[in-house]
Amino acid sequence: MPSRARWAVLAVLFVVFGATVVVAGHRSEPVHSGVQRLGPEAGELVAQYLRRAGASLPMANSGPVWALVQLDGYLTPEPAAELTRGVRLSRVILRVPLPRVQTALITRDLPGQRPVTELTEAMRSAAQDRLAASRAAPSGRPAAVASAEATQLRSGCACVLALLVYGDGDALRAVAARPGVRAVHAAFRDTSLQDLATSPLLPEQVDAAGPVPDDGPVPS
Repeated sequence: MPSRARWAVLAVLFVVFGATVVVAGHRSEPVHSGVQRLGPEAGELVAQYLRRAGASLPMANSGPVWALVQLDGYLTPEPAAELTRGVRLSRVILRVPLPRVQTALITRDLPGQRPVTELTEAMRSAAQDRLAASRAAPSGRPAAVASAEATQLRSGCACVLALLVYGDGDALRAVAARPGVRAVHAAFRDTSLQDLATSPLLPEQVDAAGPVPDDGPVPS
């Protein structure tokens, strides 16, 4: 093959190979579309999840994102609201902690203007729902559990499990450093509120994110 033709072939191959590398590199970038889950995957090791959640926090001076604040224990409204200083509260996840009893995860969207009042009202609303569930459920354990949940929520129990907030990188890192916060799991920057699914880590889950026992007596 003449030298000039050989160089022409090599040039074409170089261009094709370069385009292939560019396309492959572009496809390897993560595409953040659809619903994003905040919280551990089923069966995920807790230590692994906590590392993953920590790594999700945006860099300092970054723009605001949604994030799930998960607690190392259940809280009443006032201390829970205190954890949201510097960020906007948008949603609360409640759960009545009954020993060795599976209870419901109850989600309420909040305006975020009066955190203590809104969290208290969310608990009252949840109590009404659980009372209705107890009356609608067949007699037996499901009805008894729902009735016990309603009673606890009406009494102002420590039942705040997690908080969905909106804040920038600096604010979220400040929240993550506060006593009582177990993990802050941030969403991707382009994720909308409507595209978020939340399933928080329970304080009882210390080894893996699996089902909690459901063999304990239900309080009357």
